[in-house]
Amino acid sequence: MPALAASRLAQPIIARESVLVAQLKDFLHALVHALRNLLPIIVVVVAFQALLLREWPEGGLSMAAGLLVVAVGVALFLQGLELSIFPVGKRLANQFTRRGSMPLLMLFGFAMGFSAVVAEPALIAVAEQAATISQGRIDALTLRLIVASSVGLVMALGVFRVILGHPLHWYMIAGYALVVLVTFFAPAEIVGLAYDSGGVTTNIVTVPLIAALGIGLASSIRGRNPLIDGFGLVALAVMVPMISVQLYGILVYAEPDAFEAGAELLLAGKDVSPPSGPLTILLDLFAMLRDVLPIILVVLFFQYAVLRHPLANPLKVGVGFVLVIVGLYAFVVGLKLGLFPIGQRMAEQLIGFDTWLWVYLFAFCIGFATTMAEPALIAIGQQAEEAAAGKIQGNVIRLLVALGVAIGITIGVHRIISGDSIHHYITGGYLLVILLTALAPRYIVALAFDLGGVTTSEVTVPLVTALGIGLASQIEGRNVLIDGFGLIAFASIFPIVTVMGYAILMEKLAQPGGRTT
Repeated sequence: MPALAASRLAQPIIARESVLVAQLKDFLHALVHALRNLLPIIVVVVAFQALLLREWPEGGLSMAAGLLVVAVGVALFLQGLELSIFPVGKRLANQFTRRGSMPLLMLFGFAMGFSAVVAEPALIAVAEQAATISQGRIDALTLRLIVASSVGLVMALGVFRVILGHPLHWYMIAGYALVVLVTFFAPAEIVGLAYDSGGVTTNIVTVPLIAALGIGLASSIRGRNPLIDGFGLVALAVMVPMISVQLYGILVYAEPDAFEAGAELLLAGKDVSPPSGPLTILLDLFAMLRDVLPIILVVLFFQYAVLRHPLANPLKVGVGFVLVIVGLYAFVVGLKLGLFPIGQRMAEQLIGFDTWLWVYLFAFCIGFATTMAEPALIAIGQQAEEAAAGKIQGNVIRLLVALGVAIGITIGVHRIISGDSIHHYITGGYLLVILLTALAPRYIVALAFDLGGVTTSEVTVPLVTALGIGLASQIEGRNVLIDGFGLIAFASIFPIVTVMGYAILMEKLAQPGGRTT
């Protein structure tokens, strides 16, 4: 009997150890995966430094260390998602669907969208920079509330669309027609900021959460297709803030005003030094907790106060949220050490040559490389492959999106170099998107728009923004805010074009007589 009792006591210990070993293996696998996905960035930078510039970049060791910290942060973060946000989001969507209450589902969607964005670090940074540059004309808190409310309304609208089974392409055609119309009337000072505000709403926290909610909801409703109906929420979350922020800009810039003075404040006040000291690290971790806390509070409120069901595995979910916070902190530290300086320094060095060819080539290569390393794109590609049941390959999707980002950033860099108005480029780009939306097969539309949104996440945005600011600050006659910002918009438009264009081509080739021999 004592031996039997001891055996029973040992079983939970052995089970816990096996779980820890499995989680450690998952983490190591995620770390290797993250390092492999960051490799294209390293290859591009080293190739340009060694073959063209022929010098070791200043602070090169710091950049290399930063990339390693980024990889660790991504691995911790993705493992945290798998333990907490992914399963909880899908479970809540399933439980609300069984309740059959559309108002409750829409309220849940609004709360999740608002809470995930209002404390987003990138949005806070953009809002504070906008307030500084505009000398208080744009209010930082007002801008954040406008963007967060827009995403909340988008989530409620997306839930409504999935429940009723409305085709996404009509929402997107009408929405982007409105984007084009508003962009045409919006002042130049607000256009780049508006597109950047739309871009920063889709990060490695919100994209998996929004995608999990949409796919979970579509999977729970009979007659809905997870690929056609589950995707699309990310695209709406990118689009609507573009409209609302530009409308806000039309109001605050109703009267022309001097605008140049604030541009230098952004560059002079930009701090890319990594945090140091135990107290600073602790404060930064608390700041990360503050950023994720709204999501945790919304989840707990709806789980316990509305559904009145306990979490299935609270300890596992709690550990997952801790990993999310620590991973996000490591990611931000790595960005400041490694990714922030790369784009701006490379832009400054390449401008020194007699030809712009190297700038275009670097823009194309870095756009492709950073997108291939994008964790949100990896997550969406995997979910799309699972939802499509073999119709779509995740690696093909990533290549198409990376090609689209590379083309878009190259065109955006040309706009900065030439000094052309962003209005004409954005209008032409979205008119092309609207045309392709009308022609593309229905199964690809929602996914294509979501893929356009996930390109503007934590890996891509720092490099793209630094590249744009570096070019605008070094080219005579360019305004840092008007010309340096807005490059993210091009990284969002052209992946939609490449993915839809590929789907249209494949459909034509699959038709009788369409395949050439």
